[in-house]
Amino acid sequence: MRFSLATNKFRRNVIRVFLLVLLLSYYARRCEGLENGLARTPPMGWNSWNRFRCNISERLIMETADAMVASGMKDAGYVYVNIDDCWHGERDGDGYIHADPVRFPSGIAALADYVHSKGLKLGIYSDAGTLTCERWPGSRGYEQKDADQYAAWGVDYLKYDWCYTSGQNVRDSYTLMRNCLLNTGRPIVFSICSWSFPGSWVVDVGNLWRTTGDISDNWYSMVSIIDINAGLYMYAGPGHWNDPDMLEVGNGGMTDTEYRAHFSMWCIMAAPLIAGNDLRNMSASTLEILTAPEVIAVDQDPLGKQGRRVRDHGDREV
Repeated sequence: MRFSLATNKFRRNVIRVFLLVLLLSYYARRCEGLENGLARTPPMGWNSWNRFRCNISERLIMETADAMVASGMKDAGYVYVNIDDCWHGERDGDGYIHADPVRFPSGIAALADYVHSKGLKLGIYSDAGTLTCERWPGSRGYEQKDADQYAAWGVDYLKYDWCYTSGQNVRDSYTLMRNCLLNTGRPIVFSICSWSFPGSWVVDVGNLWRTTGDISDNWYSMVSIIDINAGLYMYAGPGHWNDPDMLEVGNGGMTDTEYRAHFSMWCIMAAPLIAGNDLRNMSASTLEILTAPEVIAVDQDPLGKQGRRVRDHGDREV
């Protein structure tokens, strides 16, 4: 009887150890993330969409790069100057995309050279579907050609949207572009923009991924996004980040106190800090919020832990 009991106990312990190893292996795999060596802390930079929508040009991007340096934002850690939708022109006979010759007469490669000369990096935008959200050519069917073109231009960051994707599988579509970017051999941060948390698989595919719909420049939108993003803390870490969307600080829809809360909460959540205001014409208070060193230090902690909500009493949360 003692032998039987001991044997059963041994078997139970073996099963427990086996299950523990499986659990730890799963967790390690889940949190391992895309290993392209990039975004070891949440990316910091600027994007054209929130303030300018489609009113973009070569001159705007160059002036923004100048302002990022002159304002001290570069010294605070902001490095990416990202062009959003509406930069596209047509595809050539070989299927390669080109920039709008009116808005970007010198081309994206020359613009990348200018941005790089300032010690900054250039980001660009495309879509997994047949068209972008503003109905410019998407990357569907041209994924490797587009990735090769971005690499040839010297692009450092790709935001990849999810419009006009009827019939497509989200995981397959984003994995395909991840592979195409890796095939180029150029280090390009991969920003997934499918407007909600795609699933745990995304940590192996993107450097960052949108967890919510688009932000609006008001308090309700901002706190609603916090509520959605807060529960996803376990997926964030070096090289892979939850993205609650770009910052609205300085765009005029909230008070400075509300913007301070907005920026602080993004930093607590280890969110990418992608400014969306006009850097050429910032108030002193906007610049102070965006460059607060002790707050940015929380966001850029190399440990990569997203802050957690530990108490929720309705409108009162910790």
